[in-house]
Amino acid sequence: MADERKQRKTITGSIVSSSMDKTVVVKVERLAKHPRYGKYIKKRVKYSAHDETNQCGTGDKVSIVATRPLSKTKRWRVKEVLEKAK
Repeated sequence: MADERKQRKTITGSIVSSSMDKTVVVKVERLAKHPRYGKYIKKRVKYSAHDETNQCGTGDKVSIVATRPLSKTKRWRVKEVLEKAK
């Protein structure tokens, strides 16, 4: 039964702020097609994610995964750092 658990949502984005303790702000961009004109538009949203070890810095590309609510705004946690900033 435990193996039949649903997969959690995972998204990738870049960190825009890491000044808080154990929290980072991740900006996720996606392309969406305009309903009338058909042009692709960049849509972006920012998520607050939990970073337990404070290992992430501004500009890093990370993968975040959905989790239970950890605070008022945190519903995601950092799964892994894909690429460190230069």
